[in-house]
Amino acid sequence: MALIDFHCHLDLYPNPHDVAREVARRGVYVLSVTTTPSAFLGTLALAGSEGRIRTALGLHPEIAVAREGELPLFEKLLPQTDYVGEVGLDGSRPHRDTLDRQGGILSAILGFCAQAGGKTISLHSRGATKLLLDVLESEPRAGTTVLHWFSGTEREVRRASEMGCWFSVGRPMLTSERGRNNVAAMPLDRILPETDGPFGKISGRSSYPWEAMSVVDELDELLGRSTSEIGSVLVDNFRRISTITKDRVKIR
Repeated sequence: MALIDFHCHLDLYPNPHDVAREVARRGVYVLSVTTTPSAFLGTLALAGSEGRIRTALGLHPEIAVAREGELPLFEKLLPQTDYVGEVGLDGSRPHRDTLDRQGGILSAILGFCAQAGGKTISLHSRGATKLLLDVLESEPRAGTTVLHWFSGTEREVRRASEMGCWFSVGRPMLTSERGRNNVAAMPLDRILPETDGPFGKISGRSSYPWEAMSVVDELDELLGRSTSEIGSVLVDNFRRISTITKDRVKIR
């Protein structure tokens, strides 16, 4: 079974070069997201020439207002990648007062993506799931949207599904009843594995890209389907989203 991690902060591990080498050795397919446009080129260099790491151009909502001046750089760098992330909205207590400005920044990013013909976009939505879906609905040409660690209500999961959104899911998401209920409501044919490493934790320590597919062991119990069937579906989902993205990655 192919190893896939569709949302990982490769550059933010304490030893990113070591992790990147291990990713290459194990043959893991990784979507390496970034938090600022100025971090993109350095993170892109971590991908090397092995060919299975894709680097996404991001502007994380927790720092988007402080780094709003990097939007022109974002637009300049966008032609270098088919993937955007991590972007989105954060309505948690430290950031909810800036949600209006965050929304304007996200709208600008989605506009850039639409002008570029559409990108595959990994999105953060903590504490702002309804608003995020409203913003996405306002720019349907932005591309293929993947909701990372989506923590809205089951009704919002259904709304996102009806909008055609995908979801990336990791083991930490399944530790709460709400998270498990949300994942159970997601269409299995639009779920991708993620770690959110180094922030996503397994047994209290940072998870690594080669561990993302361990979510299959949690999903089999939740969904009542075999691990082999779920693993095959997740790999097929990755093939399909790569095709939608027009990514020429060869999945073995």
